[in-house]
Amino acid sequence: MLKGLSPLLSPDLLHVLASMGHGDEIVLADANFPAATHARRLVHLPGLRVPDVLDAVLSVMPLDTFVPQAAFTMQVVGDSAAVPEVVAEFNAVLQKHGCQTAAALERFAFYERAAQAFAVVATGETRIYGNILLKKGVVSP
Repeated sequence: MLKGLSPLLSPDLLHVLASMGHGDEIVLADANFPAATHARRLVHLPGLRVPDVLDAVLSVMPLDTFVPQAAFTMQVVGDSAAVPEVVAEFNAVLQKHGCQTAAALERFAFYERAAQAFAVVATGETRIYGNILLKKGVVSP
C-alpha cells in the first residue's frame, strides 16, 4: 500500500500508467471485452467496476488537453444515441475530475483503436458497453 493512492491502483496498473507518455492511450474494459485479443499489455483487475477504476486512474493520470477529445466509449449497436447507465457513470466520474464527457465510437472503430492502445485493463465490470478509452495528457510542473 502507498499513502494517498487508491488501493485499486495495483502495482501492475501503476507501472503501466507511469510508463505511458503523452498521447498514449489505455482502455478500461468490461468483462465481455476481448482484452487478451486486443492488448499489447494486459492488466487484470477482476471483480472491479470500471467507473471505480476510472476514478482511481484519473486521480493520478491527466487526460490530454491538446486534442478535441480525450475519452471515448463504445456506441450501442443499433442505437448510436443511447447512453447506457455505465457510460453515464463514466461521464460523472470524468466531470468530477474536471474532464469533458466521453465521445462515442462505433463498435469496430473502438476495437481498432483499442488494439493500438498502450494497454488494456480487464476488469470484472458485468454491464455491457462498460468500456472507456483514455488518452494520457501531461503533468504540468
